[in-house]
Amino acid sequence: MIDERVSMRFPFWASLLAGAAVLFAGSAPATAAPQPVAAAQCLPTGPCAHPIVVKVVIVSLFEIGKDEGDQAGEFQLWKARRGLTQRIAFPQSYHDLYYNPQTQVLGMVTGIGTSRSTAATMALGLDPRFDLRHAYWLVAGIAGIDPQDASIGSVAWARYVVDGDLAHEIDAREIPKDWKSGYFPRGSKGPNDTTTVLDPDGEVFQINPALVNWAYRLTKDMPLPDSPAIKAERLRFTGHPNARKPPFVLEGDQLSAMTFWHGTLLTDWANTWVKRWTGGKGEFVTSAMEDTGVLQAMTYLDKAGRADKHRVLVLRAGSNYTMPPPGVDAASYLLRENEGYAGLEAAVENVYRVGSKVVDAWLADWATFEKSPPR
Repeated sequence: MIDERVSMRFPFWASLLAGAAVLFAGSAPATAAPQPVAAAQCLPTGPCAHPIVVKVVIVSLFEIGKDEGDQAGEFQLWKARRGLTQRIAFPQSYHDLYYNPQTQVLGMVTGIGTSRSTAATMALGLDPRFDLRHAYWLVAGIAGIDPQDASIGSVAWARYVVDGDLAHEIDAREIPKDWKSGYFPRGSKGPNDTTTVLDPDGEVFQINPALVNWAYRLTKDMPLPDSPAIKAERLRFTGHPNARKPPFVLEGDQLSAMTFWHGTLLTDWANTWVKRWTGGKGEFVTSAMEDTGVLQAMTYLDKAGRADKHRVLVLRAGSNYTMPPPGVDAASYLLRENEGYAGLEAAVENVYRVGSKVVDAWLADWATFEKSPPR
């Protein structure tokens, strides 16, 4: 038996000694049940006798202020509604982790930008306190949305995530007269070169098609809440019938780039860029910043046997349009949006509702989905 004085003064070492005593006594089976509380006391990145088993990782990218009690960013609804009450220190990343020991759902906030999302995902995947071998990862956040495809408040399951930063560029004021832009893919001979076969090296990630199709089928007919405020904004987009629809669920691909870009010309560029890197199979719908970082990290973690890259989904909801409505210049519209996205509240709510339905399905049939992803 462990001395009570040791337990009180050194709870971390006491838990390890207790675990060792049971192990050597031979009274515990090799597959002893996980102990979330004990594991939460393990030092970050240190050894842990009983790692926390995780069934689902919710990947949020930012929170506006506090984690609860003020205007909701991407994480608040998940924390409150999924009972993520157990705080786990995560100093090697941007934000502490929150866990529900009953459902074994873990919530993380990566911080804005590709560098933070990559680092956070790698830090979690390599942390020995967690058993993530069978975990599903749901990236759930807000995004710019192409009015040619959907409306603010709409939610898109990505089939491809394309990087918009790895490229060649010269200032637009110095481009040759026959160039479409000053921005073109690495490995090509310029923006007008469409014949060169591109060799992706981190520029594009395809998400497990069977898993995406399953998630879309499960959620495509979900009714999503509307509001007079986003309806008024939608109706400004004359000539864009999809932008004027009430929020809906669709499949649509994402361009991930560190720069918050905006405008008709850049929306045209994004459509061309996504089609080019996906061999014509992708359709640009949402713009965001972090998801190529998450997927690159998952690729490496999969190789290391720490996580399964085939168990990742990317879900983004439109908080703002990627270009202005007719009659409004790009600069004015962007500056106005920077004061507050027209569809932020709807996007936060709807990405939770749609994503949560998938999480519920994973948990309800865990005996099956632990072994292999749904199709």
